[in-house]
Formats: sequence, structure tokens, C-alpha cells
Amino acid sequence: MTTKIAIFKKKEIRKTIHNNEWWFAINDVISALTDSLDPAQYFKRMKSRDSELKKLTEQGGVQFVPPLRLELETAGGKQKMFCWSTEGIFRLIQSIPSPKAEPFKRWLAKVGYERVQEIEDPELASKRTRALYKAKGYPDDWIEKRMRGIAIREELTDEWKNRGVGEDKEYAILTAEISKATFGMTPAEYKEFKKLKRENLRDHMTDLELIFSMLGEASTTEIARNINTRGFNENKVAAQKGGEVAGSARKDLEKKSGKKVSTSNNYLGQVKQTPELPEVDEGE
Repeated sequence: MTTKIAIFKKKEIRKTIHNNEWWFAINDVISALTDSLDPAQYFKRMKSRDSELKKLTEQGGVQFVPPLRLELETAGGKQKMFCWSTEGIFRLIQSIPSPKAEPFKRWLAKVGYERVQEIEDPELASKRTRALYKAKGYPDDWIEKRMRGIAIREELTDEWKNRGVGEDKEYAILTAEISKATFGMTPAEYKEFKKLKRENLRDHMTDLELIFSMLGEASTTEIARNINTRGFNENKVAAQKGGEVAGSARKDLEKKSGKKVSTSNNYLGQVKQTPELPEVDEGE
């Protein structure tokens, strides 16, 4: 594990990667938001006041994994400390009766309100995503391709769901099949090729990379519909064939242009750096 430091109001908050997501040191978060000299005792008092928080931290819940003792760097060397996922930390913050926690609580309320709005009007989610990419510094023509790619991806996953494919793990396997046939690399290999870690792969793709990604997934959707695939195995064959359509087109372009489509350059290196965009689940 690698320990990283986040800074809030000049306070250090240690975090580490666990199961491919950030987990934060609970004591550091409490110390930053309360100025408590004994954050462990403060946490204990919080749980005595909030029975639901106590239940979540001890047993977890449907959506919550309870805090875990993870190894972090300390002044005295590596030590195991109680850490919680981002979602868990947000729940923790809701129970902190401190003025310093109020900005977080208001932000959470705003995010929740916006989510309700997006459920009622899905177009709002698209508009907000466009605005975030614009703030990140991407040009309009790239944003249009990225948004179209998201729509094609959603159409494909809806098709998989309707055809009896299980979510998450099976989606990731099928996505890897499309990518391997399209680019000769799985998403994990592609991220390594671009020297990425947790960043979203497609946010680092060039226009042509996005176009061939779309072609592979759109072709897979069309093939699945036309041959009426059912279940994981049949859809895996369709994914391979859909990727082959895009892969053949890519190879033809490379042969005629004399230039490779896949590039190790990170697209974000070409635009200005601003706060990170939210993750878009695309089976990468």
C-alpha cells in the first residue's frame, strides 16, 4: 500500500488505496474537522450519540463496508489505523457537530439535491458533465465525442442487461474483449500503456481513440441485437466480433496513414489542469 497525504485547512489527512478506491484515516479526518486532541475518544463519543453510525462502523450495511485497519505511514513507521472509504467518511462527517464540518454537510446536501434533479430530468446530468469537461479545459469537439461515447456505452450496457448479462464483473470482461479486439489491449493494459493509475482511461483518449472505442461498442450492440444473443457466453462472442469490426478499421487506417491510432500520450496533458472529474463507470 502507498500512503498519500490530502490537505484540508492545513491539516494532513492520510489516505491509501484499498480495493481500488481511496480510504482515509478516521482520526485524521476528525482531527481536521474538530481540532480534537484525542480523535479516537471523540469518535467513541460520536458513536454513543449516533446509534446508526455505531451500527455502520461495527457491522457495515447494505451499501457500507465498515472501517478497516489498514497500514499507513506514520512518524514511527508503518502502522495499522482505522480507515474508511469515501462514502463512509461522508457519513462520518454528517455526525460531526462542528462548524468546520458545515461546508461539507452543505456540499453533500447540494450533491444530493442535484442527484434528485438528474433522476427527474436526465438531461441535467449530461449538461453538468459537459460543463465539468469544459472547466477541465477540453475543446468542444472532443467533448461531443466523449458525450456520444458515454451514450453509446450506456446503450450497450442496457442491451447486455436485457440479454441476461450480470453486472460489474461480466460487464468488465466483455468490455475487455471489445478493447482487446479493437486496440490489441485490454483496458487495464491500455491504462498501463498510457501510464495511468486510477484515472478514467477514456478521459485520456484522443479523438481517434474515442472514435474507435465507440465503433467497437456500437458494433457489439448491433451484432447482439441482430443475432439475438442471450447470456454471457453468447454476448462474449458478440463482443469479440464487435471489437474485430473496429480493430479491422483501425488497422486499415494505420496502414493507409502510416501512423498508429493508439498513443501513450495522456490527453489531459494537452489541456489545463483543474479539479478531477467524477468517475464514469465504463467497465474499465
